[in-house]
Amino acid sequence: MKQWNLDVLYSSFDDPSLAEDLSNADTLIEQLNRLTETLPLEADQIEGTLLNYYDLVNQLISIMDVLGNYGYLNYSVDTKNTDALKLIEKVESFSPAVTVSDVRFTKWLNQLDSITDILKSSQALTPYEFQINEALAKAKHMLSDEEETLLAELQNTGSNAWSKLQDSAISGLTANYDGEEIPITIIRNYAFDPDAEKRRKAYDAELACYDKISGTSASALNAIKGEVITVAKRRDYSSPLEMTLQASRMDHQTLEAMMVAIKEYLPHFRAYMKKKAQILGYKNGLPFYDMFAPIGDVNLSYTYDEARDFIVKNFTSYSHRLGKFANHAFTNDWIDPEPREGKVAGAFCSNIHSKGESRIMANFTGSFNDVSTLAHELGHGYHGDCLLGVQPVNSDYPMPLAETASIFCETIVANAAKSTASKEEALVITENELMSANQVIVDIYSRYLFETKLFEGRKSASLSVDELKDAMLEAQKEAYGDGLDPEYLHPYMWVCKPHYYSAGYNFYNFPYAFGLLFAKGLYAMYQEEGESFLPKYDALLKATGNNSIHDVLAIVGVDSHDPDFFRNSLELIKKDIEFFVGA
Repeated sequence: MKQWNLDVLYSSFDDPSLAEDLSNADTLIEQLNRLTETLPLEADQIEGTLLNYYDLVNQLISIMDVLGNYGYLNYSVDTKNTDALKLIEKVESFSPAVTVSDVRFTKWLNQLDSITDILKSSQALTPYEFQINEALAKAKHMLSDEEETLLAELQNTGSNAWSKLQDSAISGLTANYDGEEIPITIIRNYAFDPDAEKRRKAYDAELACYDKISGTSASALNAIKGEVITVAKRRDYSSPLEMTLQASRMDHQTLEAMMVAIKEYLPHFRAYMKKKAQILGYKNGLPFYDMFAPIGDVNLSYTYDEARDFIVKNFTSYSHRLGKFANHAFTNDWIDPEPREGKVAGAFCSNIHSKGESRIMANFTGSFNDVSTLAHELGHGYHGDCLLGVQPVNSDYPMPLAETASIFCETIVANAAKSTASKEEALVITENELMSANQVIVDIYSRYLFETKLFEGRKSASLSVDELKDAMLEAQKEAYGDGLDPEYLHPYMWVCKPHYYSAGYNFYNFPYAFGLLFAKGLYAMYQEEGESFLPKYDALLKATGNNSIHDVLAIVGVDSHDPDFFRNSLELIKKDIEFFVGA
C-alpha cells in the first residue's frame, strides 16, 4: 500500500532533531517576548528592531511549520497515534505566548510617527512592507491590553463554549431511518446515493431529527453572532462583514462586483437545475433532496497509476513546470493516496514552505471524482511551489485566494477528460462540475443572504427557531428561484453547516465563490493568451501572500472592482450549462 514519506521532517517521534526543534521554538518565543517588552520609539533604532523581529518570526514560522506538519500529517493517516496528538497539542500550546508578542508589536507600530518614512528609505524592510501596513490597519481596531486579555478569556466561556456545545450536539445527532437510529453524517451522505427512494427517505429523516437540537443550536447561534456584533462594534468596524473583509484582504467593491455578476447569472443555474429535475422526472423544479443525485449510468474508473499518468500528461500540456511538479510529487512519495483504517476522510494538501515540499492526503478509490481531487490537491501544492523563495511571513495567503491554483488544475483535468470522452461520459463529467458549481455559487449565495439577515436581526434581539428557519427558506428561494421545488427546501441548513458557529469565521461563504470564479476567470485568460499567460500566472501565485486581493488581480491586468471579470468566469460555467441543457 502506497504511503507518503515524511523523513524530510523527522525520522520518528524519537528523532533528536524533533526535541531540539521544540526547544528552539521555546527559545524563539522567549526572545520575541523579550524583544517586544521594551520596544524603542527612537527613529534610529526602529529599522533594526523591525528586522530583528521579523528575523525571529521567520525562524519561528519555519520551525512551527515542520513540527505542526509532522504531528498533523501523522495523525491524519492514523487517528490513534497518541504521539502525533501530543505533538499537535504541544504546538498549539505555543499560541498564547506568540499572541502576546504579536499584540505588543502591533500596538508599537501604531505609535511610530516615522514608520512611513522608514519604510520608504529602507530597502531591507521592503519584503515586510505589506505585513507592516497590514499590522497598522489591524492596530486601528485593537482594544486596550486589558480589554484584549479580557476578551480572549471571556471567549473561552462565551463563543468558544457555544461552538463546542454545537459540535457536541451535531456530532451526537442521529436520525430515524427505517426504524434504525443512524448518525446524521451518514444520513446526509445518502443524498449522493443512486437509489432515489433512499435519497428522499434520508431527507425526511434528516429534517425530522433536527427538532431534537434546534433549540440548542438557535441559542448557540444567537450567542455567537451576538458576541461578534459586540466585538465588531467595540473594535470600531462598521459591521461584522467589514471585519471579515479586512481579514480576507478583500475590499467591499470587489465583493459587490462579484455579487452583481452572480445575481445576473442565477437564471442559468436555475436552467441547469430544471433540466436535472426533468431528467429525474420532476415538473416543479428540483427537490432539495435530489440536488446531488447522480445522472447517467457511466462509470469512469482509473487505477492510481492511470490517474497519475493522466494528470501528469495533461498538466504538462498546460505547462512543463506544472507537469514536472506533479510528476515529482508522485515519484517522491509526497502523496498518501489510499483509504485505510484510522485514516481521516476527504483530501487535503499541506504545503511545507520551510522544506520546499508538499504532502497530499487522498482517499483514492478509482472514480473520476478521485482523479479530479488529486488534481485539485496538486494545484494547492503547485501554489506552494510558486511561493518558494518568499519570506515565511509572506507565504500565507487569505481564504479567497486559497482555491485559485487547485480549481485551475481541476479545470485542466476536467476539460482534458471531456475532450476524449463519449457524449454520455462528457455529460456525466459536466454534470458533476455543474453540481459542484451550483453549490459554490448558488448555495453559497443563499448562505450569504441568510447570514446578512441573521446579523441584521440579531442587532436587536435573538432569533427564534422559527425565525431562523424562515430566514433560511427566504434565502434559498431568492437564490435558487424556480430551480428548486419550493415545497422541498432545507429550513435547517443553519443547523448542519458548522461555519456559522465560529466567532472567528463570519461570512465563511463568499471566499468559496470568489475562489471558483477567480480560477475560472484565469483559465479563460489562459485560453485566450496561451503560453504568454504562464509566467503571469506563476507570478500571481507567488504574490498571494503579501498583497491585497485587488493588487493580486492587477498582476494579470484585472480590475477586481469590474463585474466583467466575474462575468467572464461565469460564461465558462454557462457554456457547460448550455451543453447539459441541450443534451
